[in-house]
Amino acid sequence: MCLIAWNWQPDRATPLLLLANRDEFYARPALPLHWWGPTPSSAEVLAGKDLQGGGTWLGVSRSGRLAALTNYRSTEPQRADAPSRGELVAAFLHGDQDAPTYLERLAQHCGDYNPFNLLVFDGYQLMGLESRNARVLRKPAGVGAVSNADFQTPWPKLTRLKSRLQEQTDRAQTDISSLLPLLHDRSIAPDTALPHTGVPLELERVLSAAFVATPHYGTRACSVVAIHQTQVEFFEQSHGAQGLIAENRQAFVISP
Repeated sequence: MCLIAWNWQPDRATPLLLLANRDEFYARPALPLHWWGPTPSSAEVLAGKDLQGGGTWLGVSRSGRLAALTNYRSTEPQRADAPSRGELVAAFLHGDQDAPTYLERLAQHCGDYNPFNLLVFDGYQLMGLESRNARVLRKPAGVGAVSNADFQTPWPKLTRLKSRLQEQTDRAQTDISSLLPLLHDRSIAPDTALPHTGVPLELERVLSAAFVATPHYGTRACSVVAIHQTQVEFFEQSHGAQGLIAENRQAFVISP
């Protein structure tokens, strides 16, 4: 996952509304949103699956837990022997530890993984972990976001998505048809606003859009998740090099 924004309102009928885009090479094999298990009725996790690493980038559980992950963009080479970061999302969804316990324990082992940011919701608390500094963060109520840098780092696409989500929230326009266009935004930031992450300027420009599209790499999943008090709604669009591939909408009642 490369761009996540959320509106966290713990005292409202919809405590958590989350929007996310996953950017990845088109050649990396993955399954779209589905229930993990022998049958949908017996499965406990709803998520896409990275068939190379075995984990996922975003998912929810039947009990109303949510986890989402972004990589940290760096010029430092990635360790080929590091375990999959997507396993951290799956482990939280399959487990029953509360968010502080899970993240505090994971913070002690951040160095085992390539850099990442992890956002988790245990049904009561929304929290994040920045692996580079092993920093656990309790997220305040309101609109927030993370991309491929530390939480709230003001990259143009992050600040634009946050601002537009806040506008939609203020207008009470938070249905899928209103929110999806925010994830489809292909606006390129001006050079003066681009971050300097060590990649070539042309690539920095391409990656400054919320929705990334190149011949070999781009946004492969656009997701909207609404966690209500008693129900979860999950909508996913799958994209490829040629455009939209499929749409998948799931809704279920949260189990105790």
